[in-house]
Amino acid sequence: MVALWSNLALWIPVSIAVLIQVFKFFWEWVFTGRPDFRVLSRSGGMPSSHTALVCSLGTVMGYQYGLDSPFFAIAIILTVIVMYDATGVRQQSGKHARVLNQILRELFSGQPISEEELKELLGHTAFEVLVGALVSIAYTLSLLAWLESMSKG
Repeated sequence: MVALWSNLALWIPVSIAVLIQVFKFFWEWVFTGRPDFRVLSRSGGMPSSHTALVCSLGTVMGYQYGLDSPFFAIAIILTVIVMYDATGVRQQSGKHARVLNQILRELFSGQPISEEELKELLGHTAFEVLVGALVSIAYTLSLLAWLESMSKG
């Protein structure tokens, strides 16, 4: 069990993803004036916590095992897939949901329709993904360097 709790490849990526979601919660609270705890589990928004998670994982793998390791290769391939999905598939799904919600509102105006609309904020812009990647890499490298310096002295 001790090995699980000391697994940097698990906890550093999880920590940056959680920190980003908490940041998005407070960011939205400042702009809306009310806390919305659903933000903590919602996808989309600035920056991408999914991207941050996998970029941090790739950074840890490269740092611990080297850029020529199969662990780093697997993490980078996973990172590319997640980033592509965030900016491509999920963002397009969000755009489709927005259009479908508009069609339903116009089609059934004045008539009762389902109260549940499709989720429109699913994916990320390329900029949101880029910021998630850069923030997570900087955070991960800083944390790894700090942990290394703590273990030496």
